[in-house]
Amino acid sequence: MMPNMPHKNPQYPLRIPEETMDKLKYIAAYYGRSANKEMERLVLSHISSFEKKHGVIALSEEDYDFIRKNSQWKKNK
Repeated sequence: MMPNMPHKNPQYPLRIPEETMDKLKYIAAYYGRSANKEMERLVLSHISSFEKKHGVIALSEEDYDFIRKNSQWKKNK
């Protein structure tokens, strides 16, 4: 990977209470997954649920540019 190139899977620093993280790790281990994979599974499940209720999220190049430039996504663009 070349310097300053975006990572294939971007990292996001997640700040949650230690007890919550410990419980997540417990659940992940129970199912034979890493904590990272368990979080990814939960996020994908949440996206799927949202799309079932609100329709598929189809992001345009402009949307991607906006998301990358702003730390918070607003419901009404």
